[in-house]
Amino acid sequence: MIPKFDIYKEKWAVKSDDVIKPGLAAIEEALAIVGSPEKNLQVVHLAGSNGKGSTLTFIESMLNEHSLHVGKFMSPCILDVHDQIQVANQPISGEEMDRVFHQMQLAGLSGKLTDFELLTVAAFLHFVNSHVDVAIIEAGMGGLLDSTNVVTPIVSIIPSIAFEHTRYLGNTIESIAHHKAGIIKQHQPVIIGDLPLEAKAIIYKEARMKQSTVLELDDQFYIEHTKNGECYTNDENGLRITNLLRKMKGQHQANNMALAITAFFEVATTLNVPVSIQGIQNGINKAEILGRFEEILPYIIVDGAHNPASAEKLIATIRHEFPDELITFVIGILADKDVKKVLYQLEQVSDTFYFVDFDNPRAMSAKDMLGLSNATYKEVLSDYDQFLQKQSENKCRTVVTGSLYLLTEVRNRLIGNS
Repeated sequence: MIPKFDIYKEKWAVKSDDVIKPGLAAIEEALAIVGSPEKNLQVVHLAGSNGKGSTLTFIESMLNEHSLHVGKFMSPCILDVHDQIQVANQPISGEEMDRVFHQMQLAGLSGKLTDFELLTVAAFLHFVNSHVDVAIIEAGMGGLLDSTNVVTPIVSIIPSIAFEHTRYLGNTIESIAHHKAGIIKQHQPVIIGDLPLEAKAIIYKEARMKQSTVLELDDQFYIEHTKNGECYTNDENGLRITNLLRKMKGQHQANNMALAITAFFEVATTLNVPVSIQGIQNGINKAEILGRFEEILPYIIVDGAHNPASAEKLIATIRHEFPDELITFVIGILADKDVKKVLYQLEQVSDTFYFVDFDNPRAMSAKDMLGLSNATYKEVLSDYDQFLQKQSENKCRTVVTGSLYLLTEVRNRLIGNS
């Protein structure tokens, strides 16, 4: 379910299915009907279990500092469908969404696609309509059979690989890595983060088959911590960029930053863009993202830690940022995640948990989450907005986490669209 997407479907009588159907045949046919907009775009393509959104944001910010007109397509939404498709940091407007829906209606796409496939077509059309210089595209699920995997990118990026969506991607790291590796394209480089060894082997095998260069974190490039911020080094290219001061918290964000800088240079080289070191530094410093260790009210943090790997990173960030504070968790999560392991990890830094229901058909019930928790103090919370307001007023450090869909709901209820 994509918030506010049905408004446009009903207005323009364009039907699509609210289901997941991995595969590219339907979207390839649909894109051909509307003029193959994806072939007229310069693309950066991301797939991975965690880190896609943050890496995307770093890249976008650096491109903005170099005066490029940037589009981005992200999943899931933070507020509603409009923020999934953005150009120049602006969510697609109602008028612009009407325009692409009119295009899709005239092309006869009604009934041919799933919701996410239809949204992908809408994104490509909007980027072409807007004459973007670069489109940064985030895979919705997996990679190989994801509807975004119809592009030939300047560079592909795989920040991380962990267990997720096992119903569709398989229940081994190798099978999940196979899907992520599907975004690697012939002769186009792929940038990878800190991956499990078995996943890395799959990536390198696919890259050899595609004659694609692999650029690996802590191999070709790395990040060092200095007294004046962080330093990016790429020995092969003779690059050393100092005084990198990022706002996004956590060591994992340093890794995402490194991936983004490496990708930025690939884009700059392909598009023949003169590089400004000051522009890179400014871009890193300005990069921020909703729902990534974001303080939405005093003492209230929201973070989309939705699987064990991202929960582990959240724990590390909490320990670094709030080493001596008591932490309260408010949690809602999708039932197809490894909920028990996520809870077990979060229980390493807190013994106080409140479980909430939120509006998504895939959500695990608060009662079922309560049953999986080993916390000493735990309860189901029905009125979380008032609870969070009071926690803020009482200066009680509280972290809302789990599903990004929950974070969307929390932001809407607490601070609206600000």
